[in-house]
Amino acid sequence: MNATVSHLASSECDRWDDFVFGSESGTFFHLSGWRTIIGDELGHDTHYLYVEAGGQIAGVLPLARVKSWLFGDALISSPFLVYGGPVARDPEVLQVLAESAASLARELGVDYLELRNRSQLTDWPTKNNYVTCRKTILSEPEENLLAIPRKQRAVVRKAIKAGLRAEYDQDAGNLYSILSECKRNLGTPFFSSKYLQAVKDTFGDSCEVLTIRHENELLSSVMSFRFRNEILPYYGGGGLAARRFGANDFMYWKVMEGACQSGLELFDFGRSLKGTGAYNFKKYWGFEPEPLSYEYSLVESNSVPQLDPSNQRYRLLINAWSKLPLPLARLIGPPIARLLG
Repeated sequence: MNATVSHLASSECDRWDDFVFGSESGTFFHLSGWRTIIGDELGHDTHYLYVEAGGQIAGVLPLARVKSWLFGDALISSPFLVYGGPVARDPEVLQVLAESAASLARELGVDYLELRNRSQLTDWPTKNNYVTCRKTILSEPEENLLAIPRKQRAVVRKAIKAGLRAEYDQDAGNLYSILSECKRNLGTPFFSSKYLQAVKDTFGDSCEVLTIRHENELLSSVMSFRFRNEILPYYGGGGLAARRFGANDFMYWKVMEGACQSGLELFDFGRSLKGTGAYNFKKYWGFEPEPLSYEYSLVESNSVPQLDPSNQRYRLLINAWSKLPLPLARLIGPPIARLLG
């Protein structure tokens, strides 16, 4: 194949995104807007590679380098996001991109290269402890409600009777207020309000924020991404009162209902670590987990990293973070969150 591998220039972003939208394996997280978010907002070096053949883009691979004193030095496709890896129609182009990424990782001298693939691509070492949960959206809202297993459907109906209401926000202020508290409670440092607003501004109408209230009380909020015929609720959570009202179940139901009314066809519940509360929550909603294939080319490291919350090495840190005063967690969380990848 007569093809060249190039680094994405700003002038080529529209071509890149057109290719992603037109590729069956392309995802929202392959769009070029994330290069601005990860590079400008989070301060990481980005390396967005693409293959060109016959004057046309034939494959893309977004990469960014995340260096951390705690978690090491990695080249990832894509950090802070759940899907990544090469996108191409031709298997040969996929291999060219994977090999180019591995060569770049060696050139940079990182610990390892990580490709966050939806399905296995290489014979590299692989980690399969994450899953994704995706489900077809039926044509009528009531059909989708009835498709939720009985116990969770009862929670949604109870929330409806309690008078919870859903509102679309024009900014990320309410989302940050809720999510920063939720993440603190879970023991996870989180980004700044500026980061969330930058994501919303970058992706415009493809990014929506839905907030749930009971009377004047803010209960939960979620940022969802629309991509082709799919919706993906991504940054979401609820405050302490959310559980009492079933606000999180109601929130995801309203996202699904709105997607159905807009003619979208697939609900992507995103990534979860096997055996966690989020994993079980999605199963209770009737979603069948699909394994993700995170693949590694080891450079300076001798083994596949185990950086997820199930690693006992990090349990003390997680427990300590969950006990921080919220103002302190909001102050020191963003510079730490940008290193988690």
